[in-house]
Amino acid sequence: MHNAHTHPRTHTASMRGVLQWSMVATVGLVVAELVGGILGRSIALISDAVHNLTDVPTLMVSWAALRLAERPPTAEKTYGYHRAGILAAFTNAILLVLVALYILYESYVRLRAPVAVHTGVMLWLAVVGLAVNGGITLALVRGRGDLNLRSVLIHNFGDALSNVAILAGALAIRWTGAAWVDPLLGIGIGALVLWSSFGILRESSHILLEGTPRGVSIEAIARTILSVEGVREVHDIHVWTLGAELHALSCHVRIPDMHMEESERILNRIAALLAEKFRITHTTIQFERAGLPREATLYLPDTETTRAK
Repeated sequence: MHNAHTHPRTHTASMRGVLQWSMVATVGLVVAELVGGILGRSIALISDAVHNLTDVPTLMVSWAALRLAERPPTAEKTYGYHRAGILAAFTNAILLVLVALYILYESYVRLRAPVAVHTGVMLWLAVVGLAVNGGITLALVRGRGDLNLRSVLIHNFGDALSNVAILAGALAIRWTGAAWVDPLLGIGIGALVLWSSFGILRESSHILLEGTPRGVSIEAIARTILSVEGVREVHDIHVWTLGAELHALSCHVRIPDMHMEESERILNRIAALLAEKFRITHTTIQFERAGLPREATLYLPDTETTRAK
């Protein structure tokens, strides 16, 4: 068996710093929106405050996941802690679904019995919220390749859109006096949270269940391996995600009898192609004796058909 792997460091101290100041800013925003929502009698502000409150544990879990992901492998965690970020995204998504359902319920109750709101409070807090959530979203753009950070980014981007909606709603209420706009905004915010949560939940579940990375074709990988001179057959191909942009592969490759140096050359060529074309940097390749020379073939896991090169 031949094994070649590398573990790129995709998480940086700067991203941890972003999450730290984001936690402080979010706590301040939650307090302001709760007080303003109660004084201004705005269910939209209270809903947004509850939504932003869930950002705090989300940010804390994501920050902890970044720290864990940098820890080296151990005898018990031979792959290290790369999955910590994925688990954090999964946990955050479940929490968001529960929050979204609560927001939708409270908004429905208020929609049936609208109350007058203080639009001035809504306007100012919407501007403050937009500045905080917009700033956090922009700061996290650099880490969008990490599912853990992307879940936080999407969450805060949704918060920023909610602030825009609250701002527009406050102006609409001021100009028209339509109090039902406020709970309608609450329903819109809840639906937005629910939609973004399902996306993260689906992707994180796919990774935790060892699914093939999105956009990666097993057949394309097999044909790439077969393109290496000396490879006669490839089968039992498995590709999965370890953590943020870190994909792993294992497969069996049949080659003719040859010296160790020649087989090492084939291994290095396969590893280089996989990293270049598919960003797969952790490979475990088992060589098997091909026997008599014959046409190179590949076997896919979902079919028994042998396909010619």
